[in-house]
Amino acid sequence: MTISFIFQQLGIALVLGLLVGLQRESVASRIAGLRTFPLVTVFGLITALLAQTWGGWMIVAGLVSLAILIFSGKMAESDEGKPDPGLTTEVALLLMYGVGAYLMIGYREIAIAMGGGIAVLLHFKGQLHNVVMRLSDADLKAIMQFALISLVILPILPNNFYGPNGYDVFNPRNTWLMVVLIVGINLSGYIIYKFFGEKVGLLLAGLLGGLISSTATTVSYARRTAQAAEASVPAAIVILIASCVVFVRLLLEIATVSPVFLPAAFGPLLTMMIVLALVTLVLWLFKHDEIDDMPDPENPSELKSALLFGLFYSVILFAVAFAREKFGSSGLYIVAAISGLTDVDAITLSTSQLVNLNRITPDRGWRLITVATISNLLFKALTIAVLGHRRLLLKTGIGFVAVFLSGVAILLFWPSS
Repeated sequence: MTISFIFQQLGIALVLGLLVGLQRESVASRIAGLRTFPLVTVFGLITALLAQTWGGWMIVAGLVSLAILIFSGKMAESDEGKPDPGLTTEVALLLMYGVGAYLMIGYREIAIAMGGGIAVLLHFKGQLHNVVMRLSDADLKAIMQFALISLVILPILPNNFYGPNGYDVFNPRNTWLMVVLIVGINLSGYIIYKFFGEKVGLLLAGLLGGLISSTATTVSYARRTAQAAEASVPAAIVILIASCVVFVRLLLEIATVSPVFLPAAFGPLLTMMIVLALVTLVLWLFKHDEIDDMPDPENPSELKSALLFGLFYSVILFAVAFAREKFGSSGLYIVAAISGLTDVDAITLSTSQLVNLNRITPDRGWRLITVATISNLLFKALTIAVLGHRRLLLKTGIGFVAVFLSGVAILLFWPSS
């Protein structure tokens, strides 16, 4: 360890402490401010430096000493008759002591990120409180259910493959990880809706609809045009935008689950999305009016829905493995077409997993997803025909037919990787 390195670490500790201290000084904190925080951060770094010679008890002794000083300050406030019930500044002092110590014994980048993050968290107190105030009990329930799904259930599941001979494709942890991924995407759209969804324009309505559920969005907007033909054009735009977002979702899922599969799937899926986006853009240029609100989405973190998706995903895994062995390519495409009718996520995730396991090739994988996507568009068209106005079917049908034709052309002529 060189003197130059030590001075660099001291400088970083001083800057991080000044950053947090500046924020605390701006809110007139009585216990610590612009000078105290950099001193505490440097103190943490010095104790970690001494610990390299005298042992780790030096860091513990420094932490205990700081805790005693904080307690003395709180007692002095109480004696003055002006106690502050909050503990934010006190906890921030302890954290910055830890940041200073870690800066000497750990990774510099992590320490800098922690110090900057603490300053940002302290500064945006008002905005964070406003966010919490705007969340209803149902919204908080959705967030806590997602925490249950991702932080409680996922870690305890076994990470082994199970199944009959030749079909050992079921991995409980991987399967539930797919559930977490889909619920997380849906929850993101749900939370965004809660802040922007009461009065949204066509673009945001379509984006949110695609994030939450493009199929549910299609059903909702088809129903509202049944007795209001004049809403067909804006409703078609929302449905088509939501369908475009589906391709982004699929690429995100593939990139998360199987990065090696992404290069093969990227071109075909992006091409189909561009075709649909161009049709949507033309329709947008001739829109007649706006849709001001969206239907309220359901809680995306319900445990029942998560379990059903996990079951559906697992069934598709086995179905694809079985069809591949018994019926060859034709069986795989039949499974993809049937599963894609109501949900493209499950077949996309299961296919990505099978590519990871070398059960199917990337070239076969993107073709299965393309078939499922075409199947899903046909299902949406049927939904619109049954629930919506014929003008809506005509407007959305242009985009769906364009994607269908491009998808078929891609399946026939796209070069194998």
